[in-house]
Amino acid sequence: MTDRTTPADRFDRNVQRRSAKVLKQRVLDQQRTEFDQALEWAAGQESIEQAAALIVSARRRYLIGYGKSLSYASLFASDLSAGLSGVHLVDGVPLRALDVLSDIRQGDLLVAVSLERYRRETVDVASAYVRHGGDLVLITDAEDAPLAGIATARIVVGTGSASYVNSPTSIVLALHLLATLTIASAKGAGRRLRDRDELAAELGLYWEGP
Repeated sequence: MTDRTTPADRFDRNVQRRSAKVLKQRVLDQQRTEFDQALEWAAGQESIEQAAALIVSARRRYLIGYGKSLSYASLFASDLSAGLSGVHLVDGVPLRALDVLSDIRQGDLLVAVSLERYRRETVDVASAYVRHGGDLVLITDAEDAPLAGIATARIVVGTGSASYVNSPTSIVLALHLLATLTIASAKGAGRRLRDRDELAAELGLYWEGP
């Protein structure tokens, strides 16, 4: 069983009573190591390709995460929806977990981001989704994490840190790769991206300078 720690545990171990200069260097050194390890891990990680194939072939894609994991799920949903239709973030407003669970159809897929300390809502909703016949892609940070045993595909990232919070480096890299591979193989993604560019220009969404 992977050792579980809390932000308070990591604060006491890594942060407390350290000077700003020492702490800054420790975090930078750790992040350099973490990034190198993440690149090496990703290069030989077939689970990313497997997850991308499931996402692109799905009819509807629901993304879920609670707490801090919701931020990662939201980032991933934004990247996917730029080139892919049928992408829905389950954030409770307006799309609730109950709405998704009561309307599971063949070809639907749930993508769950579930990271230590594993929010109960994510575990409960994703477990119910699988029980009712849905497929699950899981992005998590331990081989023995909740939901790992029931996922159709899972991506397990490292989150080691010299801070009081777990590192986002490997998570963001994995989601970036997953979105890129998915959109690259999605039919009509290029047309959708160009259409969105034209609509954004028409609506004046972005600052274009003086």
